[in-house]
Amino acid sequence: MDLHIRDTLRQEIEAMRATGARRQDLSQHACKRLFFDLGIRPSVTTVRELTQTGSASDIPKDIEAFWTSLRSTLRVRIDAGAMPDSLQERAGELLAALYDEAQTVARSALTEERTRLDTAMQSAQAQIRDADIRREAIEQAHQRAEARAEAGAAQIAALQAELRALRNQGSDAQAGLREVIARWEKENEALSERLHQEQDCSARLRDRIDELQDELRHNTEHYAQQIKDAVKEAERRVHPMLVELDSLRGMAATYQSGAREASQKEFGFIQQLSAARSRADRLESQVRAQSDEIDALVLERDAQRVQSGASAEVGALIASLAMQGRLSSAEIAKLGTQVDAHVAAPAACPACEAGDPELQRHEDEYELSCPNCERTSGAASSKLAAVDGFVRSARVSTS
Repeated sequence: MDLHIRDTLRQEIEAMRATGARRQDLSQHACKRLFFDLGIRPSVTTVRELTQTGSASDIPKDIEAFWTSLRSTLRVRIDAGAMPDSLQERAGELLAALYDEAQTVARSALTEERTRLDTAMQSAQAQIRDADIRREAIEQAHQRAEARAEAGAAQIAALQAELRALRNQGSDAQAGLREVIARWEKENEALSERLHQEQDCSARLRDRIDELQDELRHNTEHYAQQIKDAVKEAERRVHPMLVELDSLRGMAATYQSGAREASQKEFGFIQQLSAARSRADRLESQVRAQSDEIDALVLERDAQRVQSGASAEVGALIASLAMQGRLSSAEIAKLGTQVDAHVAAPAACPACEAGDPELQRHEDEYELSCPNCERTSGAASSKLAAVDGFVRSARVSTS
């Protein structure tokens, strides 16, 4: 059938459907147009394709009604006229032959249609079998999913029980931690007070050293100026006393005695200066020793602060949970650096299993990296966070 004719028939049927025509009317119109105008024997497939309505049992009924209506119309037309008996007999024979031929064509068409329907039915049965197989597979997958969900629920319940136990242990550890913190705060206050006292003593010693140095400088300048003045005075008196040799000798003897006394005084001042310098050196060594002692106390205080974050048992437990990936990022962030004293880098890289991870510190941040596979945890605020980030990255790579 031409595509243009097919479109024309569809437009006619759509116009009839818009005016409220029934399915039987649409099928009758399609059969009439196919049989009378196009010379095509109406079939279930063709009529169903044009009308787009009706089931596999309704359309054959409509086609059969069309053939019945056509036979009754032909019979009325033949019986209504005044025809001779011989012509009526020949017309009856012709109609019988036409009927037989129509039955033959109809049987062949029925056989073809039945073969097509059998093929379609076998295809539908195969699709039904495939659908049953898929349904069974889906049911089995659903059962497996339910089993996994039940196992996950049981695991969640076990983890919740373990979390409650850990929280109880954590509350006990927090109580002990508060006691330790209170004790170390008292010791810290005592050390701070002692540190302030030592600092005050060091300040007084520095002030005393400054005073001695100022006095030594002043005395040295004073005696040097006296010596310079004496030398100038002696030089000024040399020329006038050339004529008076005896007076000059006496003045020279007096000058020499004064010079000796000045030398003795200078020697005494130098000894005092040396003694002051030795005393200043001793005070400076004492200040350095006290400063070293203060630095040691500060380091001891920082170490005590770090170690007082949690007990060894609690720290080891939390570190093992982090290595197993059972702590969330929020929980690790809340812990901060309280358990860093008990956290150690893993012995081997979980990803490559050949490298020896290295823990590095950059100011207030930590980073754990593997030199073999170049995997890193990134910058973290604590050792625990660095170990957790490194283990998680290794697990993500492995999965």
